[in-house]
Amino acid sequence: MDLRIFTEPQQGATYDKLLTVAKATEDLGFDAFFRSDHYLRMGSVDGLPGPTDAWITLAGLARETKRIRLGTLMTAGTFRLPGVLAIQVAQVDQMSGGRVELGLGAGWFEEEHKAYGIPFPKEKFARLEEQLAIVTGLWATEVGKTFSYEGTHYQLTESPALPKPAQAKVPVLIGGHGASRTPRLAARYADEFNMPFGSLEDSERQFGRVREAAEEAGRKGEDLVYSNALVVCVGKDDAEVARRAGAIGREVDELKTNGLAGTPAEVVEKIGRFQAIGSQRLYLQVLDLDDLDHLELISAQVQSQLS
Repeated sequence: MDLRIFTEPQQGATYDKLLTVAKATEDLGFDAFFRSDHYLRMGSVDGLPGPTDAWITLAGLARETKRIRLGTLMTAGTFRLPGVLAIQVAQVDQMSGGRVELGLGAGWFEEEHKAYGIPFPKEKFARLEEQLAIVTGLWATEVGKTFSYEGTHYQLTESPALPKPAQAKVPVLIGGHGASRTPRLAARYADEFNMPFGSLEDSERQFGRVREAAEEAGRKGEDLVYSNALVVCVGKDDAEVARRAGAIGREVDELKTNGLAGTPAEVVEKIGRFQAIGSQRLYLQVLDLDDLDHLELISAQVQSQLS
């Protein structure tokens, strides 16, 4: 079971803070550092000092880290043209020496689009499908050949399809709760399917749908990695769990129900239940980026038991 650190910088974080967390992620033996792709805070936090751009952040971290994987859960398809996104991700992959992964989603938070003047199209899923076809098609085009695409939403004419990523294949992540279109899209384009903030029962059901869709598309169900994203709140005892829950404005019982919360033993036990339904990787949503002791505890007393 891989453990990855997943951050929500729109809630309030400087690049320097993200760099500190990413270096701790690497030093403590976690598999990867991922971040959300949002430009507007959510909830009652002030979001200061303001948002950081996901791919600019990852470009910086690519030069400041050496081992961990780097990526997004999820890049919003509404934020970037697919041809430009293919260039951005390929460049960051080169900068990292081949450690980048692209989570790509349709985009959903209308308020942030209004706040920063970003168009918010009514039909987003069809655009996402075309974006996936274009990004992966550009990367797969042989050097010296061109890529063209004629879609409803995007058209490319004889693109040189450059630059290429450092990796022969940048892993693509697709996720969500949708019962039909999401599994179909994952079956066609994804290397990993991520279930965000879902219960054991919902995750097992959705993993089954994706496996079935993959087999219908001519792939093996096990060709994909299956993962979950869950909020994490671990304490050495009940008092510490309660303190950490309070720091992020959440209730302990709710966190235990909907996330990975409790003592290390409790969290390891719940991770085992996710593993039993086929989850191979967990993205630990860390909401208090100042609490590096939290990461140290998870590394020493949770991750160590999963090795």
